[in-house]
Amino acid sequence: MPVLKKVFLPVVLIFLNYSVHAWWGTNGHRIVGQIAENHLSKKARNAIQEILGTESPGLVSTWADFIKSDTSYNYLSPWHYINLKKGLDYEEFKTLLVKDTGTDAYTKLSFLVSELKRPTLDRKKKLMYLKLLIHIVGDVHQPMHVSRAEDQGGNRIKVIWFNDSTNLHSVWDDKLLELQKLSYTEYAISLDHTSPKERKEWQEQPITSWFYESYTIAGQLYNEITQPNQRLSYRYNYDHVEIMNRQLLKAGIRLAGLLNDIFS
Repeated sequence: MPVLKKVFLPVVLIFLNYSVHAWWGTNGHRIVGQIAENHLSKKARNAIQEILGTESPGLVSTWADFIKSDTSYNYLSPWHYINLKKGLDYEEFKTLLVKDTGTDAYTKLSFLVSELKRPTLDRKKKLMYLKLLIHIVGDVHQPMHVSRAEDQGGNRIKVIWFNDSTNLHSVWDDKLLELQKLSYTEYAISLDHTSPKERKEWQEQPITSWFYESYTIAGQLYNEITQPNQRLSYRYNYDHVEIMNRQLLKAGIRLAGLLNDIFS
């Protein structure tokens, strides 16, 4: 029994570390990565393949979550989200981001884009930064990643998902997505239907507008929770699955545009 405890406890701790901090879940990030891969230019595809080798954008999209079990990567935790006060209009929001000097998803996404464009960036950093970029673009399209510090992005807002006790952040990380019962490849195929006009419009929008979209949706999601341990089930899915799908699709299309620009 003592031996079993020694083996079991570290495994449990690693699992808990991942489950508490898994953003968009495994499937969500892979859906975004797969959709992006579908829309890469030939030049970007070749450059990315040279960096990733046998892996794909979909498969490496979860690396930034998996490494949370290694404490040497703890410094990356704030890169996944940004906290802002409520009630900002777009101009106020954009002004805050432009002046932002903190460590958060916005400043680090800008940093990653800039670094990956540097021709002298060494191969090891290029691989790590590409994996982080793919992941963070997915994260910022998850509304609860562009929300409020006081409740840790919805982690402290307790709800009942069907019969399970959870929180608002977790609902948008994985609960809602898991309810659809599709693999990430099936999901990407089902979502990836856009016109050239749509893709061009989404990809030309500034990164600040990506963040503001999520921030606006997060505000709506907060307003819908009117009591502690509010029960969410099929009706919540009915009302919100299209919002989630749209965010996943936009993330994939915008990620492709960003990668095409970086590796043009």
